[in-house]
Amino acid sequence: MEDCVPNRLGTKGLVNSYEFVRTIIQSLESLGYNKSAACLELESGVSLKSKEFETLELGVLCGDWDKCIECVVRIRNLSDEGRALALFRVLKQCLLECLDRGDDRLALGVLHKWIAGLHLPKDIVQQLACSLISRNIKFECDGVDEQRKRLLEELEAVLPPPLTLPERRLEKLIEMAVTGQIDNCLYHSSPYPLTLYEDHHCEREQFPKETIQILTDHKNEVWFVQFSNNGKYLASSSSDCTAIIWKVMDNDQMAHKHTLQSHKKPVSFVAWSPDDTMLMTCGNVEVLKLWDVEAGTCKHTFVKEDFPVSSCAWFPDSKRLVCGSSKPGKGIYMWDCDGNEIKAWKGGRMPTVLDLSVTHDGAHLISIMSGNEIRILNVGTNAERVISEEHSITSLSISWDSKFLIVNLNSQEIHMWDIAGNWLKPMQYRGHRQHKYVIRSCFGGLDCRFIASGSEDSKVYIWNRRTSYPLEILSGHQTTVNSVSWNPCRPRMLASASDDQTIRIWGPSQCK
Repeated sequence: MEDCVPNRLGTKGLVNSYEFVRTIIQSLESLGYNKSAACLELESGVSLKSKEFETLELGVLCGDWDKCIECVVRIRNLSDEGRALALFRVLKQCLLECLDRGDDRLALGVLHKWIAGLHLPKDIVQQLACSLISRNIKFECDGVDEQRKRLLEELEAVLPPPLTLPERRLEKLIEMAVTGQIDNCLYHSSPYPLTLYEDHHCEREQFPKETIQILTDHKNEVWFVQFSNNGKYLASSSSDCTAIIWKVMDNDQMAHKHTLQSHKKPVSFVAWSPDDTMLMTCGNVEVLKLWDVEAGTCKHTFVKEDFPVSSCAWFPDSKRLVCGSSKPGKGIYMWDCDGNEIKAWKGGRMPTVLDLSVTHDGAHLISIMSGNEIRILNVGTNAERVISEEHSITSLSISWDSKFLIVNLNSQEIHMWDIAGNWLKPMQYRGHRQHKYVIRSCFGGLDCRFIASGSEDSKVYIWNRRTSYPLEILSGHQTTVNSVSWNPCRPRMLASASDDQTIRIWGPSQCK
């Protein structure tokens, strides 16, 4: 009874104390503390099960189906759909027991009696009649008692509060509160489990906003950077016609591992194989090269006549890759690591491919075409969806969970779309500068909560995905910042590449 305990709890009086105690009792039982739950029921006078459900439970366990039907019919605040489902499950159990006893006449009589009085939907009537005719409802080996207990569990899931409580209600409420604190933490970057003992809040000082290292090994503009999937390496490419592989040390410093020298033109792009054993380098309107990461040697050069490569991406098996061409009509090719053609998307109507990527689950091939089109191809079904942007797109990036994509536009905006196609409009991010150069952005941080981008004003911009304007603006580079990459395994490490010939590694202020 509700007056056994104080009415309201909490400083704002928002918590109904009766409901609170009831959810605690349910939580204790779900954790296996049945004696403690019984003691709390006795001391508080609060029962986990409502009187209505206790009556229904007694009817089910005794096989008193008339009482069960009467209880379900009397329940208030139960939708027509929910009531029909509850009645169906009760009737199904009754028929099951009649058929199990071989009493077909009683089963048929019960069915006629209840259906006439309850006006059940036709589909439920048909299911029950088919079960009676075909005898396809049968007991499991655990017998009547266990079947009736299972019926009660099914009814608990269907019946509304306060008649029953949703499963593990207190845990879900606490989980929602914790999730809410994380969502409201603008700088959330802590990799450690949250405690219930205090409110969660990440300090700004823990965010990657200070330069902790400057890499100066390139001899010309640095156009691209990307961390490996395991976070242990960083690759960079430059207009000095080289790419460099850096090793991420335990102290968050970068050590030069290999310089990849073989291209005759500037290297505009790199792509790590999902297993991080290989690296693709893409020469600017030139060839594609495959490198062994450990040895630093070239394994294969992909040469296709009249096919200037603009971008490349890997499939999750690390055995297949796709390359797009900057020449209209040449389209996209899928190759294996030895250069054997597996598939091609090409033709006279195929426009220029500016950028492309494969989602980490391998389900979608996403490409940027004709300057302002995003094409999302379902690899399994070949179904394609096209998103048309109003302004020209310069680059594309995919979130690690394969749910979202971002594109940089020369209108000085970044747009985020959901890959599933549920959004009518994109999320928009503003503040950076982009007029004439290819500027690249990326997802990053825990659960890809942040977006980072280069900018033509020599700064790095960072947004919390929930807000349109920058959370942080990082200064340090001298000229245009072309590319950024967030370490997928170290949420407080960010890299940026600039025309000032340097790469900056950003981390929390205490890492300096």
